[in-house]
Amino acid sequence: MIKATVQDRKLVVDILVEAFYPLQDDNSINLIVRHDERRLYRMRVLMEYLFDKAMRTGEIFLSDNMGSCLLVTYAHKDRFSFSKLVSTMRLALFCIGFPRIGKVLRRQKIIQRNYPNGKYIRPMIFAVKNEYQGTVTAAKLIMQVYKEKQDVELPIIVDTASEDLVRLYQKFGLRIFNTENELGFPIYMLRMEKVPEMTREGKQQKKKIPHESRIQV
Repeated sequence: MIKATVQDRKLVVDILVEAFYPLQDDNSINLIVRHDERRLYRMRVLMEYLFDKAMRTGEIFLSDNMGSCLLVTYAHKDRFSFSKLVSTMRLALFCIGFPRIGKVLRRQKIIQRNYPNGKYIRPMIFAVKNEYQGTVTAAKLIMQVYKEKQDVELPIIVDTASEDLVRLYQKFGLRIFNTENELGFPIYMLRMEKVPEMTREGKQQKKKIPHESRIQV
């Protein structure tokens, strides 16, 4: 596992774009990014926004083979700043577009009511390059992050529209506590009270590392 730095911005954005650009299903990414001739550009703007947010408020983890990435934020670190304002304005102008801002804000309101006030860890987005789909790359990265964070006494809360990702998260101890259906597709809310205890070998107790399928938000 490698902790990304600002120098890894292009690498991380490339992984995210490769994973999400082809997806046609209803999900949170496609709610934000339109399917038009500027989709690739808009997608890069979104992933750059997510990278910058994770660097500002959390951490970014890369697999050792550079084939997978996990962006994590810490709610209590997401404070107002000039860089946050600039990043949000760039996202609104060059990715979302004014006609879709209402839909995006509605999604945020629906999702945010499931998140508590206070401190928690939020895995924001998770992706695997196409060439590593069907391998243990993503699962191994999660195990390594677990080992890194097993002494952190904070709940982990995540939202996703992907049933594939729900199954993967459930294998690592998260449980669905609510499902939101107001946007025309389900958004699953999952929670775990803290990172589970690990063995000396870095494996979650009584769990096997699964092979992952395609992962989306």
